[in-house]
Amino acid sequence: MATLLLDRITVALRSYELELSLEVGSTLALVGPSGAGKTTVLRAVAGLVRPRAGRIAVDDDVWFDGPRGVDVPAERRRIGLVFQEYALFPHMTVRQNIEYARKHGADDYLERFRIAHLERARPAQLSGGEKQRVALARALAREPQVLLLDEPLSALDAHTKTAVRAELHDLLSTLDIPVLLVTHDFEDAAALADTVGVIVDGKLRQTGTPSGLVAQPADSFVASFTGANLLHGDAEPGPESTRVRLDDGSVVATADPAHGRVVLAVYPWDVTVASEPPHDSALNVIHAPVRSIAELGNRVRIAIGPVTAEITAESLRRLALVAGRPAFATFKATGTRVVAEHEDR
Repeated sequence: MATLLLDRITVALRSYELELSLEVGSTLALVGPSGAGKTTVLRAVAGLVRPRAGRIAVDDDVWFDGPRGVDVPAERRRIGLVFQEYALFPHMTVRQNIEYARKHGADDYLERFRIAHLERARPAQLSGGEKQRVALARALAREPQVLLLDEPLSALDAHTKTAVRAELHDLLSTLDIPVLLVTHDFEDAAALADTVGVIVDGKLRQTGTPSGLVAQPADSFVASFTGANLLHGDAEPGPESTRVRLDDGSVVATADPAHGRVVLAVYPWDVTVASEPPHDSALNVIHAPVRSIAELGNRVRIAIGPVTAEITAESLRRLALVAGRPAFATFKATGTRVVAEHEDR
């Protein structure tokens, strides 16, 4: 498989400068908040934005090299680009959209993406998932060296998203070209990509596997963005663990060594919820009113004091938890991670 290389790319944006180096061998997702520079990276690779400096290459094919004055026009870069809203031609049928990219061989892509029965339909007649399959078929019909996906799931409703995400994952796993996608949703990135890079203010905060980012987040922003609760407090080393007095006055323990001002990351799946006081003294206990309850299918997100937990719908019914009433949230010292405080620019 080829490798997409971005070497010290610099792009001047309105309020900051994007600077990053990136190597994409299989599927890599860039995640971050709006305005972080994610889409700018895609546009630079596609040749739609000219960097101030750096180098972009796919193996030996150099598309941009600042010092050497190389800047291959967008139309000469073998790129497959799927836009956030798909950008299908509304006046063309499904077949014609694919044939726009590749005059001969459209039948193969209609069959591969299971859209042959839609070949005469126009984009306005398609569902969100169908539009995505057509857009991907058109992008890959160009036989690109690199596939770029801009927020591939953001245009889908919640009902459709889960199924389409699984379908897209299966498709991406069959490709033998580098795939670079951008999204604001870590859950989507973790489901689709082998490697995830967290980008903030044009800088890469951390790159790694989805599970690696969760296990060892580089700072509080990465921890929060990957779904963690953040607890702020003051740490003092103890004989068996580190005691942290939180800002609300409660005391919890962490297995990580620390001293002074700290941020603890606790993921919702490491938090257990109870309606009665726990008997295990080894657990950290938060006793506070239930702030909110959000049911998401058979899973429930419940906020108790400063932490959010994830439980089953059955557990919610069994515990008879109600917003506003006190409940207990417990977690082990080994279920916490001391992370560095993220400093805003």
